[in-house]
Amino acid sequence: MTRPSPKPQCDTHPYLPMEAEVVEYIEESPTIFTLRLRLTDTQHNQCYSFQPGQFNMLYLHGVGEVAISIVSDPQDETLIDHTIRAVGRTTRGLQQLRKGDRLGLRGPYGRGWPMQQSRGHDVIIVTGGLGCAPVVAVINYILMRRTEFGKLTIVQGVKHSDDLIWRKRYEYWNTLPETQVLIAADNGGTFWPFHRGLVTDLLEQSIVDTGDAFAMLCGPEGLMQAASKGLLEHGLQAERIYLSMERNMQCAVGHCGHCQYGKDFICKDGPVFTYPEIQDRLGVPGL
Repeated sequence: MTRPSPKPQCDTHPYLPMEAEVVEYIEESPTIFTLRLRLTDTQHNQCYSFQPGQFNMLYLHGVGEVAISIVSDPQDETLIDHTIRAVGRTTRGLQQLRKGDRLGLRGPYGRGWPMQQSRGHDVIIVTGGLGCAPVVAVINYILMRRTEFGKLTIVQGVKHSDDLIWRKRYEYWNTLPETQVLIAADNGGTFWPFHRGLVTDLLEQSIVDTGDAFAMLCGPEGLMQAASKGLLEHGLQAERIYLSMERNMQCAVGHCGHCQYGKDFICKDGPVFTYPEIQDRLGVPGL
């Protein structure tokens, strides 16, 4: 795939949102939805660019602002997709938006996934719950550039079988060459066809070469900590394990301190970190 020329820098203020229009609203489940957005200003459209793993701040006038991962492909010239769970006032407000509605967008922010470093290598992705959203961009990125990467294993865990969204998408991914999907539920329903138990139980089934692979993890911190240890036991190099951390991000530029994680700020030093960078902080109460 031909790589596009670098886009010009956007001349925008870090605290002032750009206007975006809802192009499409997609209901993934009763509480999870995807907003496909397009910036209304032509210049902003021309200069906006991001990397998988980065996030935007979505602003709903009179309600609030929230950090949401970008799930579309970086080479999409016009549409910026966000998959959102409605859990609070702002996200429930965003859930009411429909095609043609407008909102504010600041970004992109943060450090993304190691897409350039992992070219030519196998990749294993481990996620839990809606933790899959930040790595959907990675999966799409690899599948659209399939010859540039090695084998791909996607491991997805949910607490209950009813929590699994995008089942058809997983089934489709599992049919693609050198691509494997492994799914686990702590509590599987009567007709649950996948593994019942922990995500870490599935690591030994992966088709990737863990001695020369990259791992990208996202989801509950306990799951990522357990998966990191499991991957290390299977021979994966610690510096090739990447984790996307989640905290309450309000300013996105490291000023407010709400997302401070030890010496780092998730918004600007992350959200993606290598395992050695944060291994001593994983699972520590209060961080």
